[in-house]
Order: sequence, then C-alpha cells, then structure tokens
Amino acid sequence: MSNALDATALDQLFRSARTHNAWQKKDVPDALLHQLYDLLKWGPTSANCSPARFVFVKSPEAKARLKEALTPGNVEKTMAAPVTVIVGQDLAFPDTLPQLFPHADARSWFVGDDALIESTAFRNATLQGAYLILAARALGLDTGPMSGFDAAKLDEAFFAGTRVRSNFLVNLGYGDPAGLFPRSPRLAFDEAARIA
Repeated sequence: MSNALDATALDQLFRSARTHNAWQKKDVPDALLHQLYDLLKWGPTSANCSPARFVFVKSPEAKARLKEALTPGNVEKTMAAPVTVIVGQDLAFPDTLPQLFPHADARSWFVGDDALIESTAFRNATLQGAYLILAARALGLDTGPMSGFDAAKLDEAFFAGTRVRSNFLVNLGYGDPAGLFPRSPRLAFDEAARIA
C-alpha cells in the first residue's frame, strides 16, 4: 500500500468532486448500496467500534417520513435525490465490541460512562459518514452531505425504540452539474495547519 493514487483518482475523490444539490433521475441499485457499505466499513474507527448505522432512504413511504423532519431549504433537493442516507450513531455500540475488538475487554472501558459513549459514538460515526462520502465518490456516485433537519423527528421516524441517534444526512445519486454553485475557496495550509 505504498503507491500513491494517480491524479485522476485524487480528482475524483477530492479536487473535482462537488457537493450536489440537483440530481439526475437515475436509480441507484440496492446492489450498489451494498457495495458502498462493504467498502466504507473498512475505514478505521477507535477500537474498531464502528458505531455508525446507515439508513438508505429510497422508497416513497420512507421519503415521506424523512420529508417531515427536513428544514424547508432542504426539502426539494432531498426529495429529488435517488437516495438519502441517514448517518446515525448507535449509543449501544459497546455491546458489539466483543465481536469487533475480541483481543481485549473493550466493552468494559465504556460501562457506566455515558459521556465517553456519546463522544466516542459521535466522533467515530462522523468518521464513518466521511468514509461513506469517499466510498461513494470512488464508486462513481455523487453526494450532498448536509445538516438542516429536526433530529428528534428524524430519530422518532427511523430509530424509535433504539439507542441510535441521527448525526447527518447524505443525498446520494448521480448529480446534475447544472445545479452546482461556483466552487467555494478553501483555507491555505498556513491558515489551517502547522507542522510542530
């Protein structure tokens, strides 16, 4: 794994990839969503805790439930997207640690420490959501990650009776370039980073 990706791959993942707000009417097959998960799951998380839970919202019924939780500015683009991924975090993730991190008693690290559970779940599920975006781009899909929803309504509609809480949304499909905004600037190295 010592070879750098070529410029074309780096463009697809980062430099040319954009956040999409308009979508082509082109289906994203369920098999591709399975392929997407099977790629993103390999991204690292602390103690391999893998707390992210993903709901791929595709059906008209599920989209109607999702719509009720969206802020007005996100309704049109989200309803037009072939798929919207709800990236959630499972606060019961320590229960899976005997399976995912079997060489240590990692579950015991979290027993009775709700603050540690919440911060670990949030941090690592967010990482996994970022892996989802990069995996989608690698598979030729476009993404539109966003906030802008009522978390309580979303959790009631999709995670009732569980310890999963919503983190953010990612619209997914084949973007329509006509709906892109001009590319926004980024901070230069010296503005955002330093070498210590």
